[in-house]
Amino acid sequence: MAEKQATEDLQLIDIEQVFASKDEKLLKRIPGFFIHYLKRIVHQDEINKFLTDIQGNEGQDFVDRALEYMNVNIILKGVENIPSNSRMIIVSNHPLGGLDGMCLMQTLAERLDPNIMATSNDILMNVKPSRSLFLGVNKHGGNSRAYIKEMQETFDGDKAVIFFPAGLVSRRKWGKIEDTEWKRTFVKKSVSHKRDVLPVHISGRVSNFFYNLSNIRTFLGIKYNIEMLYLVDELLKHKNQDLTITFGPVIPWSHFTRDKSPEEWAKEVKKQVYEFGKKL
Repeated sequence: MAEKQATEDLQLIDIEQVFASKDEKLLKRIPGFFIHYLKRIVHQDEINKFLTDIQGNEGQDFVDRALEYMNVNIILKGVENIPSNSRMIIVSNHPLGGLDGMCLMQTLAERLDPNIMATSNDILMNVKPSRSLFLGVNKHGGNSRAYIKEMQETFDGDKAVIFFPAGLVSRRKWGKIEDTEWKRTFVKKSVSHKRDVLPVHISGRVSNFFYNLSNIRTFLGIKYNIEMLYLVDELLKHKNQDLTITFGPVIPWSHFTRDKSPEEWAKEVKKQVYEFGKKL
Protein backbone atom coordinates (compact mmCIF):
# COMPACT_ATOMS: atom_id res chain seq x y z
CA MET A 1 0.00 0.00 0.00
CA ALA A 2 2.84 2.39 0.90
CA GLU A 3 4.56 1.64 -2.42
CA LYS A 4 1.35 2.36 -4.33
CA GLN A 5 0.89 5.65 -2.49
CA ALA A 6 4.49 6.66 -3.25
CA THR A 7 3.94 5.98 -6.96
CA GLU A 8 0.74 8.04 -6.96
CA ASP A 9 2.53 10.91 -5.21
CA LEU A 10 5.16 10.86 -7.97
CA GLN A 11 2.49 11.44 -10.61
CA LEU A 12 4.36 9.43 -13.22
CA ILE A 13 3.46 9.94 -16.87
CA ASP A 14 0.88 7.46 -18.12
CA ILE A 15 -0.43 8.23 -21.60
CA GLU A 16 -3.00 5.45 -21.56
CA GLN A 17 -4.34 6.61 -18.21
CA VAL A 18 -4.70 10.16 -19.54
CA PHE A 19 -7.03 8.96 -22.29
CA ALA A 20 -8.81 6.49 -20.00
CA SER A 21 -9.54 9.22 -17.47
CA LYS A 22 -11.29 11.18 -20.21
CA ASP A 23 -13.18 8.32 -21.81
CA GLU A 24 -12.59 4.56 -21.49
CA LYS A 25 -14.29 3.95 -24.84
CA LEU A 26 -12.06 6.52 -26.50
CA LEU A 27 -8.95 4.67 -25.34
CA LYS A 28 -10.19 1.45 -26.98
CA ARG A 29 -10.71 3.27 -30.28
CA ILE A 30 -7.20 4.76 -30.41
CA PRO A 31 -4.77 2.59 -32.43
CA GLY A 32 -2.00 1.03 -30.40
CA PHE A 33 0.69 2.44 -32.68
CA PHE A 34 -0.51 5.98 -31.90
CA ILE A 35 -0.34 5.37 -28.15
CA HIS A 36 3.17 4.00 -28.61
CA TYR A 37 4.13 7.09 -30.66
CA LEU A 38 2.86 9.44 -27.95
CA LYS A 39 4.80 7.55 -25.29
CA ARG A 40 7.93 7.93 -27.39
CA ILE A 41 7.67 11.66 -28.10
CA VAL A 42 6.98 12.48 -24.44
CA HIS A 43 9.78 10.09 -23.41
CA GLN A 44 7.47 8.40 -20.93
CA ASP A 45 9.91 5.69 -19.79
CA GLU A 46 12.93 8.00 -19.51
CA ILE A 47 11.04 10.73 -17.62
CA ASN A 48 9.38 8.24 -15.26
CA LYS A 49 12.73 6.65 -14.45
CA PHE A 50 14.20 10.08 -13.72
CA LEU A 51 11.27 11.04 -11.48
CA THR A 52 11.55 7.75 -9.62
CA ASP A 53 15.32 8.08 -9.16
CA ILE A 54 15.06 11.57 -7.65
CA GLN A 55 11.93 10.94 -5.60
CA GLY A 56 11.88 13.25 -2.59
CA ASN A 57 13.60 16.15 -4.33
CA GLU A 58 11.25 19.10 -4.71
CA GLY A 59 11.43 22.78 -5.55
CA GLN A 60 14.94 24.07 -6.20
CA ASP A 61 16.42 20.67 -5.33
CA PHE A 62 14.41 19.17 -8.19
CA VAL A 63 15.68 21.85 -10.58
CA ASP A 64 19.28 21.19 -9.53
CA ARG A 65 18.90 17.43 -10.10
CA ALA A 66 17.25 17.98 -13.47
CA LEU A 67 20.08 20.23 -14.66
CA GLU A 68 22.62 17.72 -13.37
CA TYR A 69 20.85 15.11 -15.50
CA MET A 70 20.87 17.40 -18.54
CA ASN A 71 24.55 18.31 -18.03
CA VAL A 72 24.07 21.77 -19.53
CA ASN A 73 26.97 24.23 -19.52
CA ILE A 74 25.51 27.60 -18.44
CA ILE A 75 27.46 30.60 -19.73
CA LEU A 76 26.70 33.84 -17.87
CA LYS A 77 27.11 37.37 -19.21
CA GLY A 78 26.30 40.69 -17.57
CA VAL A 79 26.41 39.13 -14.09
CA GLU A 80 27.39 42.53 -12.69
CA ASN A 81 23.83 43.66 -13.51
CA ILE A 82 22.30 41.22 -11.00
CA PRO A 83 21.36 43.41 -8.01
CA SER A 84 21.75 42.57 -4.34
CA ASN A 85 18.11 43.45 -3.69
CA SER A 86 16.00 40.32 -4.12
CA ARG A 87 12.73 42.23 -4.49
CA MET A 88 12.89 42.12 -8.28
CA ILE A 89 10.79 41.10 -11.24
CA ILE A 90 12.92 39.20 -13.74
CA VAL A 91 11.65 39.15 -17.32
CA SER A 92 13.07 36.89 -20.01
CA ASN A 93 12.50 35.55 -23.47
CA HIS A 94 11.39 31.92 -23.62
CA PRO A 95 13.27 30.04 -26.36
CA LEU A 96 13.13 26.49 -25.01
CA GLY A 97 10.04 26.02 -22.84
CA GLY A 98 11.63 24.27 -19.88
CA LEU A 99 15.40 24.13 -19.86
CA ASP A 100 15.67 27.92 -20.08
CA GLY A 101 13.46 28.29 -17.03
CA MET A 102 15.46 25.78 -14.98
CA CYS A 103 18.79 27.38 -15.86
CA LEU A 104 17.53 30.86 -15.02
CA MET A 105 15.99 29.71 -11.74
CA GLN A 106 19.16 27.93 -10.62
CA THR A 107 21.37 30.90 -11.55
CA LEU A 108 19.23 33.44 -9.70
CA ALA A 109 18.61 31.16 -6.72
CA GLU A 110 22.38 31.10 -6.22
CA ARG A 111 23.02 34.80 -6.88
CA LEU A 112 19.85 36.71 -6.01
CA ASP A 113 17.22 34.83 -3.99
CA PRO A 114 17.19 31.15 -2.89
CA ASN A 115 13.41 31.41 -2.53
CA ILE A 116 12.79 32.73 -6.03
CA MET A 117 9.40 32.09 -7.60
CA ALA A 118 8.23 32.10 -11.22
CA THR A 119 5.05 32.54 -13.20
CA SER A 120 3.92 29.70 -15.47
CA ASN A 121 6.52 27.80 -17.48
CA ASP A 122 5.37 25.46 -20.27
CA ILE A 123 6.84 22.24 -18.91
CA LEU A 124 7.81 22.74 -15.29
CA MET A 125 4.43 23.94 -14.03
CA ASN A 126 3.03 20.52 -14.93
CA VAL A 127 5.69 18.57 -13.02
CA LYS A 128 4.63 18.00 -9.42
CA PRO A 129 8.09 18.22 -7.75
CA SER A 130 8.60 21.73 -9.16
CA ARG A 131 5.11 23.15 -8.65
CA SER A 132 6.05 24.88 -5.41
CA LEU A 133 8.25 27.23 -7.45
CA PHE A 134 5.44 28.50 -9.65
CA LEU A 135 2.72 31.09 -9.21
CA GLY A 136 1.06 29.99 -12.45
CA VAL A 137 -0.35 26.88 -10.79
CA ASN A 138 -3.45 27.25 -8.67
CA LYS A 139 -2.48 24.87 -5.87
CA HIS A 140 -5.80 25.33 -4.11
CA GLY A 141 -8.14 24.60 -7.01
CA GLY A 142 -10.54 26.92 -8.83
CA ASN A 143 -10.17 30.66 -8.45
CA SER A 144 -9.98 30.37 -4.69
CA ARG A 145 -9.42 33.29 -2.38
CA ALA A 146 -6.40 31.46 -0.97
CA TYR A 147 -4.81 31.43 -4.43
CA ILE A 148 -5.45 35.13 -5.01
CA LYS A 149 -4.12 35.90 -1.54
CA GLU A 150 -0.97 33.90 -2.22
CA MET A 151 -0.33 35.88 -5.42
CA GLN A 152 -0.85 39.18 -3.62
CA GLU A 153 1.38 38.23 -0.68
CA THR A 154 4.16 37.08 -2.99
CA PHE A 155 4.34 40.39 -4.83
CA ASP A 156 3.94 42.37 -1.61
CA GLY A 157 6.79 40.38 -0.09
CA ASP A 158 10.50 40.24 -0.85
CA LYS A 159 10.81 37.13 -3.04
CA ALA A 160 12.17 37.60 -6.54
CA VAL A 161 9.68 36.63 -9.25
CA ILE A 162 10.49 35.43 -12.78
CA PHE A 163 8.17 36.32 -15.65
CA PHE A 164 8.12 34.85 -19.15
CA PRO A 165 5.91 37.63 -20.58
CA ALA A 166 5.18 35.85 -23.86
CA GLY A 167 3.64 32.91 -22.01
CA LEU A 168 4.70 30.65 -24.89
CA VAL A 169 7.89 29.21 -26.33
CA SER A 170 9.39 31.44 -29.00
CA ARG A 171 8.06 30.91 -32.52
CA ARG A 172 9.52 31.44 -35.98
CA LYS A 173 7.77 33.95 -38.22
CA TRP A 174 9.08 35.16 -41.57
CA GLY A 175 12.37 33.41 -40.82
CA LYS A 176 12.87 35.21 -37.49
CA ILE A 177 12.84 33.28 -34.20
CA GLU A 178 11.42 35.41 -31.41
CA ASP A 179 8.88 35.47 -28.62
CA THR A 180 5.29 36.26 -29.42
CA GLU A 181 3.89 39.49 -27.97
CA TRP A 182 4.98 40.19 -24.39
CA LYS A 183 1.99 40.65 -22.10
CA ARG A 184 1.75 43.78 -19.99
CA THR A 185 1.33 42.03 -16.61
CA PHE A 186 4.94 42.42 -15.47
CA VAL A 187 4.81 46.18 -16.13
CA LYS A 188 1.66 46.60 -14.07
CA LYS A 189 3.06 44.45 -11.26
CA SER A 190 6.30 46.42 -11.33
CA VAL A 191 4.51 49.74 -10.86
CA SER A 192 1.81 48.62 -8.44
CA HIS A 193 4.27 46.78 -6.16
CA LYS A 194 7.23 49.13 -6.71
CA ARG A 195 9.49 46.32 -7.95
CA ASP A 196 12.38 47.06 -10.31
CA VAL A 197 12.77 44.88 -13.40
CA LEU A 198 15.84 42.81 -14.34
CA PRO A 199 15.73 42.03 -18.10
CA VAL A 200 17.29 38.76 -19.26
CA HIS A 201 18.08 37.20 -22.62
CA ILE A 202 18.50 33.42 -22.95
CA SER A 203 20.09 31.83 -26.00
CA GLY A 204 18.84 28.76 -27.80
CA ARG A 205 16.15 27.51 -30.14
CA VAL A 206 14.09 24.41 -30.70
CA SER A 207 13.93 22.35 -33.90
CA ASN A 208 12.62 23.35 -37.32
CA PHE A 209 10.02 20.63 -36.88
CA PHE A 210 8.56 22.43 -33.86
CA TYR A 211 8.45 25.81 -35.60
CA ASN A 212 6.97 24.35 -38.79
CA LEU A 213 4.32 22.43 -36.89
CA SER A 214 3.33 25.59 -35.03
CA ASN A 215 3.05 27.58 -38.26
CA ILE A 216 1.03 24.86 -40.02
CA ARG A 217 -1.33 24.57 -37.04
CA THR A 218 -1.84 28.33 -37.02
CA PHE A 219 -2.40 28.41 -40.78
CA LEU A 220 -5.06 25.68 -40.48
CA GLY A 221 -6.80 27.56 -37.69
CA ILE A 222 -6.29 24.78 -35.12
CA LYS A 223 -6.52 26.35 -31.68
CA TYR A 224 -5.14 23.41 -29.68
CA ASN A 225 -1.40 23.88 -29.15
CA ILE A 226 -0.34 20.56 -30.73
CA GLU A 227 3.36 21.40 -30.74
CA MET A 228 3.36 21.43 -26.94
CA LEU A 229 3.38 17.62 -27.08
CA TYR A 230 6.94 17.81 -28.40
CA LEU A 231 8.41 20.11 -25.74
CA VAL A 232 9.88 17.30 -23.64
CA ASP A 233 11.46 15.86 -26.78
CA GLU A 234 12.85 19.29 -27.60
CA LEU A 235 14.18 19.73 -24.07
CA LEU A 236 16.07 16.43 -24.08
CA LYS A 237 17.77 17.33 -27.36
CA HIS A 238 19.74 19.94 -25.40
CA LYS A 239 21.61 17.48 -23.20
CA ASN A 240 25.33 18.28 -22.88
CA GLN A 241 24.97 21.59 -24.71
CA ASP A 242 25.79 25.23 -23.90
CA LEU A 243 23.21 27.83 -22.95
CA THR A 244 24.02 31.53 -22.54
CA ILE A 245 22.14 33.77 -20.10
CA THR A 246 22.71 37.51 -20.48
CA PHE A 247 21.58 39.99 -17.82
CA GLY A 248 20.81 43.55 -18.84
CA PRO A 249 20.78 46.72 -16.70
CA VAL A 250 18.03 46.94 -14.07
CA ILE A 251 15.00 49.02 -15.07
CA PRO A 252 13.61 51.04 -12.11
CA TRP A 253 9.87 50.66 -11.59
CA SER A 254 9.54 54.46 -11.85
CA HIS A 255 10.75 54.20 -15.46
CA PHE A 256 7.31 52.93 -16.50
CA THR A 257 5.59 56.30 -16.62
CA ARG A 258 2.16 57.07 -18.01
CA ASP A 259 3.76 58.50 -21.14
CA LYS A 260 3.26 55.02 -22.59
CA SER A 261 0.71 52.31 -22.01
CA PRO A 262 1.75 49.09 -20.18
CA GLU A 263 1.50 47.30 -23.55
CA GLU A 264 3.93 49.78 -25.11
CA TRP A 265 6.37 49.46 -22.22
CA ALA A 266 6.25 45.66 -22.48
CA LYS A 267 7.03 45.90 -26.19
CA GLU A 268 9.94 48.24 -25.49
CA VAL A 269 11.47 45.98 -22.83
CA LYS A 270 11.15 42.98 -25.16
CA LYS A 271 12.99 44.93 -27.88
CA GLN A 272 15.71 45.89 -25.40
CA VAL A 273 16.17 42.25 -24.32
CA TYR A 274 16.72 41.05 -27.88
CA GLU A 275 19.06 43.95 -28.64
CA PHE A 276 21.47 43.36 -25.75
CA GLY A 277 21.15 39.60 -26.16
CA LYS A 278 22.31 39.91 -29.75
CA LYS A 279 25.05 42.38 -28.92
CA LEU A 280 26.63 40.37 -26.12
